[in-house]
Amino acid sequence: MTFSYRMGWLFFRFTYSTYFRWKLVGREHVPLKGSVILAGNHASFIDPPLIGCAVSRDINYLGRESLFRYPIVGWVLRSWNSVPVDRDGGGARGLKAILDRLLKGGAIILFPEGTRTKDGKLQPARSGVGLTVIKSEAVVIPVRVFGTFEAWGRHMTFPRPKRIGVVYGAPMDFSALRAEAKTCSKERLKAIYQEVADRIMADIAKIEMKWD
Repeated sequence: MTFSYRMGWLFFRFTYSTYFRWKLVGREHVPLKGSVILAGNHASFIDPPLIGCAVSRDINYLGRESLFRYPIVGWVLRSWNSVPVDRDGGGARGLKAILDRLLKGGAIILFPEGTRTKDGKLQPARSGVGLTVIKSEAVVIPVRVFGTFEAWGRHMTFPRPKRIGVVYGAPMDFSALRAEAKTCSKERLKAIYQEVADRIMADIAKIEMKWD
């Protein structure tokens, strides 16, 4: 971790453990080395750092491309391993940057839903995460956050001290679909991307949190 990243990592860990009284489950499922995709549901602005700072390795994040144009904000985002992407996260440059990080053995957080939920419920998956999974050899970990919508949903202006949690599920196996994708038709390939995305969201939906 860079100095800036570690300071942010410590800050968020302190904030989540005190103000939000977080609970963490399943961190042992996240490899400490090698390429990893942490695929989680998205309910709040606090989801990315929550998923990232709970594990003891540096994580790559996605950041809106326009934010990198501001000198100070851009410097902070780059020092925190952020990848610039367009508003929808589907641009070719953004995808290449994501795959480059994974190829170098990095870990990255992706949200299959594409955007924050408006009502606290899980949303359908978009195919983009499936494309990333198929084009990489990364380990895929389904992740589910709990309580973040109630703590700071998109309808709120300030975060509330609600309890939050994150559960890391067991690694998913996409070896068969990755092998098929190498020789199948373009039409089938698009279907595979969506199938992978749907499987990830299905696994996320199965994850439960048992509060103390």
